Amino acid sequence: MTQQGVRWSADQVLALASDAASRKAGSRLGAAGPWSGAGSCEEGTVWGLCKGSGSKPYQTIVDIAGPAGPAYKCSCPSRKFPCKHALGLLLLWAGEDDAVPTVAQAPDWAEQWIAGRRKRSEDKRPAGGGSSPAAADPEAARRRAEKRAERVTAGATELEQRLTDLLRGGLAAAEQARYGLWEETAARMVDAQAPGLAARVRELGAIPASGPGWPVRLLEECALLHLLDQGWLRRDRLPEGLAATVRSRIGLPASADGPPVRDRWLVLAQYDTVDVKLTTRRIWLHGAGTGRTALLLSYGAAGRAPELALPVGLALDAELSAYPGTGGHRAALGERFAAPAPLPLRPPGIPTARAAARYGEALREDPWLESVPVTLERVVPVPDGDSWQLADADSKLALPLTPAARSRPGLWQLVALSGGAPVTVFGECGHRGFTPLTAWAEGAGEAVPLC
Repeated sequence: MTQQGVRWSADQVLALASDAASRKAGSRLGAAGPWSGAGSCEEGTVWGLCKGSGSKPYQTIVDIAGPAGPAYKCSCPSRKFPCKHALGLLLLWAGEDDAVPTVAQAPDWAEQWIAGRRKRSEDKRPAGGGSSPAAADPEAARRRAEKRAERVTAGATELEQRLTDLLRGGLAAAEQARYGLWEETAARMVDAQAPGLAARVRELGAIPASGPGWPVRLLEECALLHLLDQGWLRRDRLPEGLAATVRSRIGLPASADGPPVRDRWLVLAQYDTVDVKLTTRRIWLHGAGTGRTALLLSYGAAGRAPELALPVGLALDAELSAYPGTGGHRAALGERFAAPAPLPLRPPGIPTARAAARYGEALREDPWLESVPVTLERVVPVPDGDSWQLADADSKLALPLTPAARSRPGLWQLVALSGGAPVTVFGECGHRGFTPLTAWAEGAGEAVPLC
């Protein structure tokens, strides 16, 4: 495959942006006006000089065929990846064929970065199948794991006592204590090396201030936390798959030890969630041959987007390895054999009633699961009072949209794409409703990212 033979659409480029502000700024730079010296090579690299506010133009380069998705380098001071200049350059390249000509040799400043990146990729490959330093002393690793398990058990036991005290004293005490009670308890879970428990405890602190009906919601979340505690304390009695799920929910590290599965993986959706310490990127994939749905997670420090980015609507020929656990979709991206390329495929859809049933079935394997990936076929977005829902065009049964989905600009893209006609929508279906992430018009048509 010739890498430069694959031209992305503007929607696929803008789906790589870390936020709405980057999409807007990048769109303004997607014309030839501010660019000079733009070019590309057959190996999958695009570069150019963008005029800025200073005397020297910004040097921008994008490695489209990077081993972990597109990689970016720009001399601007932005901390976003990709920055607005990288987005603008890709939009320029995705437009008219002659806007970014294909040349035999990159300029020196671009060639140095390309060569350095290729060398670093080669250096990261394991030589001769040697074992890693962590695997060199399995006895030491076992002792560390046992010591951490003891700390987690002590933390889980303490948390059980605190939940018991809360319920014995009445939920009204939680409203009076507000965040103080939960922050102190979460800190104890961090000391116990159980970050999963700490995160769930912190979420409890916001429930008493969440409006009418909060006691019921608090009791539900306390029950799930109690169930996770008991799962850990009795993990030796659980099936291995469920025990692995409990370890993952507690926050213990795990490696993708499943056998590598090679397929052409269609990129269904990509979106970020941000908190004060971490940016988490979720990328959903669909295997053309296996029919599997897989989730890639990538992380960036506060204020920085994760490096892994894949264009929605394209497919990559690659290997994935699954993480342990029951009903989970998380996988690790292994060797890639080609850059993302168009694939005339969309995942098979199911009716709304089947989507709700699928989430219920998944809860048997993982009671703490927030949602499952689902592709809905022949649905129409319709208003429902102050909210929206996706109605099945045939059965008229509907799924409500989540509050987060109703506040996103992607909702209006979905409504415009549908125009009252059925569409195919991929998203996440859970107890709060359905969150649409990508849509396709009936018949032919490219994927339209909604997030």
